Amino acid sequence: MRNIAAYLLAVLGGNSSPDAAAITKILASVGVAADADKINKLVSELKGKDINDVIAKGSTKLASLSVGGGSAPAAAAPAKGGKEAAAAPAKKEEKKKEPEPEEEEDGEMGFGLFD
Repeated sequence: MRNIAAYLLAVLGGNSSPDAAAITKILASVGVAADADKINKLVSELKGKDINDVIAKGSTKLASLSVGGGSAPAAAAPAKGGKEAAAAPAKKEEKKKEPEPEEEEDGEMGFGLFD
């Protein structure tokens, strides 16, 4: 992710086809050690491609993915006793929930972009 972020930063900075040196320089500027193998693979995969087209194609692929959240399970039929027996468990669940203590917000949420 760091390498991709550095690549995108280089593109936003006006370099339409960043090389490994540009990505390494961006990562070094924020104190992150660069992995030359991963950077070279990224550069070779994106060589000759417009990053906007790559992102657009990736977005359409993501839109077609199923991310779970299927339908809710059907309610079970009540056991002997009819409606009263089915309503009894619901009363137990109606306990008042105590409000959870609010946590202090961490501006960086515990991690940084290039950690």
